[in-house]
Amino acid sequence: MIFVAIGGFFGAIARFWIGQRFNTSSFPFGTLFVNIIGAFLLGILIESGVEGDWMLFCGTGFLGAFTTFSTWMLEARKMEVGKAIFYVIITCGAGFFGAWLGL
Repeated sequence: MIFVAIGGFFGAIARFWIGQRFNTSSFPFGTLFVNIIGAFLLGILIESGVEGDWMLFCGTGFLGAFTTFSTWMLEARKMEVGKAIFYVIITCGAGFFGAWLGL
């Protein structure tokens, strides 16, 4: 449990920092970035065969807190319909592609 908590602490800080720097009033590039990079890094982590405490720290903790589904949906909900559809499709497509590249 401590490995998840410590990893989550650092993942949340990293997501907050990126969001502060890259989310704009017109488009949430920071959230898009963390979700794509997080999918890619999780693919790498899985492919590398990391297990046990390191997987808890890196995968469940850091990447679980680094990526965000709830913020992504909230941001999409606040957008006009056409922009929201684009955002959802781009995030899903790029996330799957990022994970595939990592594997």
